[in-house]
Amino acid sequence: MAKEDDQILIKKALAGNESAFSLLLNKHKDAVYRIIVKIVHNRDEAQDLVQETFMKAFGSLSSYKCQYRFTTWLYKIAANSCIDFLRKRRLISVSLDQPLKTKDGEVRIELPDWTYNPEKDLASRQKFLSIEAAIDLLPRKYREVIVLRHKQDKPYEEIAEILGIPVGTVKARIFRARELLKKKLKSLR
Repeated sequence: MAKEDDQILIKKALAGNESAFSLLLNKHKDAVYRIIVKIVHNRDEAQDLVQETFMKAFGSLSSYKCQYRFTTWLYKIAANSCIDFLRKRRLISVSLDQPLKTKDGEVRIELPDWTYNPEKDLASRQKFLSIEAAIDLLPRKYREVIVLRHKQDKPYEEIAEILGIPVGTVKARIFRARELLKKKLKSLR
């Protein structure tokens, strides 16, 4: 039904009916805007590109082939408008390996190394130690299954074989061990 409505509006617009084109514009402008904003990441630029898209669409409406969905054709125009916009706006890039030439000579670009974060490292270490301490406080039967499952990465069947218990018991103990760990870790916070 929507495709047929678009086809009727397109025929009317091609015949010179401006209100038919306005209806097409109002019907599809929100979807076109959402597409454009996802591509250019700028709401103001997206508004301009929506207008540009519809001007291009109106100018080339006679080239639209009705066997295809109007929205597909329109969205392609929108995407191409975005690509053209992004090409024009390309940022000037600078090599980090080569010195930058200025009127006063050459300048080397030095960037700080933010990869090591002592605070984050300390927090991770404390979290690890808290988990280790909480595992050590578990009753033996729960500690065994947690260690085999999460530290040694053993499948349930192998844990059952190692401990000589049914797989269902392994699953139940792991579930219970996780619940106990959650409680212990909450109390450590």
